[in-house]
Amino acid sequence: MTRKEWSLPPFISIFFFKRKEKKRKMSSSSSRQSKTRTIVGKYEIGKTLGEGTFAKVKYAKNIQTGDSVAIKVLHKDQVLRHKMVEQIKREISTMKLIKHPNVVKLYEVLASKTKIYIVLEFVDGGELFDKIVNQGRLKEEDARRYFQQLINAVDYCHSRGVYHRDLKPENLLLDSFGVLKVSDFGLSALAHQLREDGLLHTACGTPNYVAPEVLNDKGYDGTTADIWSCGVILFVLMAGYLPFDDANLVALYSKILKCNPKFQINKAEFTCPSWFSPSAKKLIKRILDPNPLSRIKIQEILENEWFKKGYKPADFEDGEDISLDDVDAVFKDSEEHLVMEKRQKPVSMNAFELISKSQVFNLGNLFEKQVGLVKRETRFTSQRPANEIMSEIEKAAKPLGFNVHKQNYKMKLQGDKTGRKGQLSVATEVFEVAPSLHMVELRKTKGDTLEFHKAC
Repeated sequence: MTRKEWSLPPFISIFFFKRKEKKRKMSSSSSRQSKTRTIVGKYEIGKTLGEGTFAKVKYAKNIQTGDSVAIKVLHKDQVLRHKMVEQIKREISTMKLIKHPNVVKLYEVLASKTKIYIVLEFVDGGELFDKIVNQGRLKEEDARRYFQQLINAVDYCHSRGVYHRDLKPENLLLDSFGVLKVSDFGLSALAHQLREDGLLHTACGTPNYVAPEVLNDKGYDGTTADIWSCGVILFVLMAGYLPFDDANLVALYSKILKCNPKFQINKAEFTCPSWFSPSAKKLIKRILDPNPLSRIKIQEILENEWFKKGYKPADFEDGEDISLDDVDAVFKDSEEHLVMEKRQKPVSMNAFELISKSQVFNLGNLFEKQVGLVKRETRFTSQRPANEIMSEIEKAAKPLGFNVHKQNYKMKLQGDKTGRKGQLSVATEVFEVAPSLHMVELRKTKGDTLEFHKAC
């Protein structure tokens, strides 16, 4: 079996952290200038929440209502250069079709002459992935509650002819009330993309969560493939680890397929931990059935006794008309469809105001180790001048094998060695929270999280 090429998503999954209000960036002591704030239409753009190869996700606030949103920002020239217009149109159209309480909402799409702005629901509880990393495996009743919400969302998507194709805990967000929200439809497919045989044929997704029939190159049903991914997620929630895992991609595929040279599936290789209840084991084995024809259907999952404990169907209205007029408009240069990007100076905010507005913002003991806690960003404070902080970070990073790229008071630290998950990349930024106090944020953008913490 040869190694497959994967259609990776054009953007990083939207990373939503605890709500942080806007902060001023420190300018150099020689030319002290206030950081300007950016206004796009009715939104004030804040700090970066996540970034990928082709897009950044920014925190923003609706100036008219005060509501928080997340805005995915793409550069038109990059979209055109990489021939991603149709893919982005499909992602936008897909999210507009899905109006469900367990799916991240798309509010609107805006465009300037150079950028595209996709305005999304701001989900402030973080990723489900982080909850597993921080707390370990979940109690069975908690795992069931999240799984029920996931099935609600996936069932609705399928009813609208939408197949996600990249379901995993990193793409499942939680709001402040613990409500699950499915995000990142960058690899999704619509029913009209099916070939004459009624199947999808693009092998894509995240290898550990992908269904065996996707690997077989013979076409697959998007519905049953998504159900398999849901089963892997349920296993991870309850076990705290993956059912199929191997550093070698070919070995990983072999565990998922367990196939003979003719690619005729026999059985998948995984074992449920002893702490799984018998009914949970039975359901997971029905979901992780390598044969898509005999794999359990969503309707059967909804009727399963283990699944039905404490189950609450989603309560929402689905009568809103869907307009896709602005999907094409964002790629046109007609002045009537364009918004202006204006820059204004922000109101000064001192450290005490910043602390009072954010529960997550604890300026003390920011580098103390906490047992079992693995995060992809960390912060510390300093009373040194901003330019001196930048210089000291650069001095510390180069001996660790990082290539340093500086721009104003941001730095990108790019590792020169390939680790367990590729080259480590760290985004660093210095903020001014008071004239004599700075906050420094280090955020992993690529590579292995444990390598990131070792470097920190």
